[in-house]
Amino acid sequence: MSKARHTIALFATLFVFWVLLNGTLAPDTLVIGVLVALAIALLFPNSLSALDDLAPLPRVAGAVVRFLAYFIIQLVKANVALAYVVLAPSLPINPGIVKVRTKLKSPVGRLLLANAITLTPGTLSVQLEDEFLYVHWVTVDSDDIEAATASIVAGFEKELEVIYG
Repeated sequence: MSKARHTIALFATLFVFWVLLNGTLAPDTLVIGVLVALAIALLFPNSLSALDDLAPLPRVAGAVVRFLAYFIIQLVKANVALAYVVLAPSLPINPGIVKVRTKLKSPVGRLLLANAITLTPGTLSVQLEDEFLYVHWVTVDSDDIEAATASIVAGFEKELEVIYG
């Protein structure tokens, strides 16, 4: 990404974050947000290195929306499933650490994958080593790498591949 595009992307990211934090679209707040975001983007142009590996913006925008939608759906499903496990009299757990494979090459993409897995109830990213991620899983269905990868990683990875490659 060129330096100008990087600075513009940083400015836009900071400005959107400013608006979300303030929760108002009052003109004075927007002007201050533009000034603060512009100052930071110009003074620290390389401070948002997560943008370096991004694919072109039109592809990324749709993939981000799909990733967030998938994440929210998985979050709700995992909460319901874990609530069932906890509330069931037989406590049907089968905890263990499984090894899953990721196709993501970008360090930021791998980090987002690990965070998405950790934020989903019932799974916890333990270690990331090369293309493998070790995940603590409350209800292990299979310790086969391919089956565990399909169960835990595949859905998240699909959109993260579009975003980070």
